[in-house]
Amino acid sequence: MRKNVLIVGAGGVGHVVAHKCAMNNDVLGDICIASRTQQKCDAIIESVLRKNHLKDSSKKLYSRAVNAMDVPALVELIKDTKSEIVINVGQSYINMSVLEACIETGVVYMDTAIHEEPDKVCENPPWYANYEWKRKERCEEKGITAILGIGFDPGVVNAWCALAQKDYFDTIDTIDILDVNAGSHGKYFATNFDPEINFREFRKVWSWIDRKWVLQKVHSIRVDYDFPVVGKCPVYLTGHDELHSLSKNIDANSIRFWMGFGEHYLNVFSVLTNIGLTSEKPVKIAEGVEIAPLKVLKALLPDPSSLAPGYVGKTCIGNFIRGTKNNEPREIFIYNICDHAECYEEVESQAISYTAGVPVAAAAILVARGEWDVKQMVNVEELEPKPFIDLISTMGLPTEVLEAPTTFAAPVIESLETV
Repeated sequence: MRKNVLIVGAGGVGHVVAHKCAMNNDVLGDICIASRTQQKCDAIIESVLRKNHLKDSSKKLYSRAVNAMDVPALVELIKDTKSEIVINVGQSYINMSVLEACIETGVVYMDTAIHEEPDKVCENPPWYANYEWKRKERCEEKGITAILGIGFDPGVVNAWCALAQKDYFDTIDTIDILDVNAGSHGKYFATNFDPEINFREFRKVWSWIDRKWVLQKVHSIRVDYDFPVVGKCPVYLTGHDELHSLSKNIDANSIRFWMGFGEHYLNVFSVLTNIGLTSEKPVKIAEGVEIAPLKVLKALLPDPSSLAPGYVGKTCIGNFIRGTKNNEPREIFIYNICDHAECYEEVESQAISYTAGVPVAAAAILVARGEWDVKQMVNVEELEPKPFIDLISTMGLPTEVLEAPTTFAAPVIESLETV
C-alpha cells in the first residue's frame, strides 16, 4: 500500500486532483499541494474546505512552495512530506525534473502530458522516445511505478483502446479519438487549459495511418460528426500525445485524433498566428528586453480556471473504433459526456479540467491499493483497463458504449511527409 500524495502544480487540473484526492484521503493519506506560487495552492485548499471535501479530517491537507525544475529541491520536498505518490500536473516542461526526483527517491510518478522542451515544438514521433521512454530501464531497475499520460486524452482514451482490444474486437482497423467541447464560457476568446501549451499543439499534425506516421497541415482536414447528446459538431485532424504511445502498444492500422473548433476560435487563432503572437521564439522589444510572444499572449488571455463559474454546456470525448469480432465487421463509439455547470457545482471547476483531473486521482487510488503499482514505466494502455474505467465512473466520469453508432466518415488522408 502506498500513502501520502504530493501534487505538483496548482492550475485548473491540479485544483480538481486536489478535490478528488481529498475526497479519498482515507486511502491516499496526507496531501501536499506544491507550486512556485504557494498562494495558488492555498486557494485550492480553501476551495476543498469550502466544499467540505476533506473526507478524513485527521489527515493533512497543506501547501508548499517549490521550483519544479530544481531536482534537489523536489527530492527534499518528497522526503520532507513523506510522499509516496507524486502527481505532476504542472506545465509539461517540468516532466523530466519531477520524474528524476521520483526515481531518486523511489516514489510513484504520474503525469498528464508528454514532456516538452521550451525551444522544441511538435517533435517528430514517437515523441515519448525522446524523453520519458529513455528512463524506462532505470524505472524498472529501481522498481519505480511511472504512469505516463493519465488525464483524459491522453489517459482515459488510452484505457478505452486497451478495453476495445481486450473485449470488443479481434482485429482493429481504425481508432478515431474525437474531442469536442460544446460548452460556452462567455468570453471573447480563451483556452480551456494553459494557453502556452495549447497553442504549441497546433504546429504540426502527425497521425498514425496505415502503420506509418503521416504529416498534415494544421486545421486542414475537417469532419462534421453527429455526437451523442451534444449533436453535430465539426472536428479537425490534430496531432496529440496519446498517438505516440498507442501506435506502439495497440495493434491498429490507423490511429487519429480529432478536436472540435468553432469558426470564431479558428479565425482568432489564425490572426494571432499570422501576426506572430503564438510564437515561442523570443523577440527583442525597444527597451532591449527579450520575451516570447506566446508568453505575452498567455498573460493577456483569461486564466483557464477563471472560466469555471459561468461555463455552461457539455463536452463529449470518445473513441470511434472500427474492426472485426468473430469475423464480422464491428463499429463502436465509447465515450463520456461531462457537464460544465455540474463540475462547477461539485468542485468549482469547468469540465475540461474536471475530465483531466479525475482520472489522475483515480490512478493514484489504484496505485495506493496496489492494483496499478506495477513498478515500471507504462503508458495507460499497458495497464488493466477495467478497474480504472469502473472507478472513474463512480468518481464522475461514466463510460458509455454505442454499438453501430453514426459512422465517422473520415476522408482519405494523403501524406505531406511520412516517418
